[in-house]
Amino acid sequence: MVFKGLNRLDAVFLFLGDVAILFISLWLTLLIRNGAFPSSEEWSRHFAAFIILFGVWLFAFFIAGLYEKHTSILKKRLPGIILNTQVVNSVIGILFFYFIPYFGITPKTILFIYLIVSFALVVLWRRFGSVFFMERDQQPAILIGTGDEMRDLAREVNGNPRYGLRFVSTIDLLDVDGFDFKKEIVERVYSEGIGTIVIDTTNDHIVSILPSLYNLIFSGVRFIDMHKVYEDIFDRVPLSLVQYSWFLENISVTRKFTYEFLKRLMDIIITLPLFLASIVLLPFVTLAIYLEDKGDVFITQDRVGRNNRLIKIVKVRTMTGSDSGDQVLKSQQRITRAGAFFRKTRIDELPQLWNVLRGDLSLIGPRPELPALVKHYEEEVPFYNVRHLITPGLSGWGQINDYDVPRQGIDIEKTKRKLSYDLYYITNRSFFLDLKIALKTMKTLLSRAGV
Repeated sequence: MVFKGLNRLDAVFLFLGDVAILFISLWLTLLIRNGAFPSSEEWSRHFAAFIILFGVWLFAFFIAGLYEKHTSILKKRLPGIILNTQVVNSVIGILFFYFIPYFGITPKTILFIYLIVSFALVVLWRRFGSVFFMERDQQPAILIGTGDEMRDLAREVNGNPRYGLRFVSTIDLLDVDGFDFKKEIVERVYSEGIGTIVIDTTNDHIVSILPSLYNLIFSGVRFIDMHKVYEDIFDRVPLSLVQYSWFLENISVTRKFTYEFLKRLMDIIITLPLFLASIVLLPFVTLAIYLEDKGDVFITQDRVGRNNRLIKIVKVRTMTGSDSGDQVLKSQQRITRAGAFFRKTRIDELPQLWNVLRGDLSLIGPRPELPALVKHYEEEVPFYNVRHLITPGLSGWGQINDYDVPRQGIDIEKTKRKLSYDLYYITNRSFFLDLKIALKTMKTLLSRAGV
């Protein structure tokens, strides 16, 4: 929508800059390694080998989140993300040259120098070069809305020059009754050259000033829906927008044959080898549990699946008992020592791969909840049951975007935030988005960050 085109353009620009930096880093590495400009023969030999690695490394950049829309403003975290990614890329390079000796390159010294050079140049490019080339003139704009979503939007847009807008005024619709429209809007439009007004058109308090806003169209003012801007920037649906009319316009249960076929195919292709490999771990898991408390290896839990149908999922037992039913609201169970390890390494989740093969779960989708939690959330969170229109998944849009999701017991506010991501996924789901979530989940699992 409004900012998605800019975000895609920025991602392409960052990608092209990274490609250039990788090649420049290679040339500088050969210069430092040999103490002289690399010959055409030496450059060609290394170019042929490294161009393959560059493709893998840029893929690692994508998984690490270096092309996400908010990367440029996370300046404190950026050097650490780049360093970790380049260390991983160097390990990949060592393995590449070890298993493919065809190129006749001894990688240790070169990769060590390359790690230092490329890290420095990528950081400089992301911190200064990209900002210099990608910053846009910030056009003055007015924001009209209310609530935390309006304040979050104002803070994000005004704090990031890449959006090309700067809100010179924010108007709270709750104060519109005592509002001087001519002074606060009309005069500022002409005196400050304001060409854009971002506005919450769904708010009931907007009615009284709509005729005056209409007249500004003839002055060349562009009006943009605040909620669409919010969704484009934060990748989640603002819950203040969610009313019955919104669902009628945006939610469809019509089956998308091509998408669902590709999604199911991806589930089977990825899950089947992982499930077969997990069987190898079963004797060790059984032994660890037996040595600790001689209890059951697996537990079965009811979860709410697609169309509110109860499904039974299987997990490796990690607690002294089974968290299920109403007990989840007041569980007194404790995590076992083996269970803590299983949770940290995600071994406890492996039996759910069988649920994916059966079709009860998908790899990607809203996480299924226990029936007792669902019953409570349906009473406290409006439209919560909409997330059950599609097949739940092992990982989802909410998990990779909001690490502060509710994990045990009831948390209404965190669940509302998670629902806003689930709604975004339901309305925007596609094979590409599923693939993106899968890759981001892979990065999370490898870093043991948790979802």
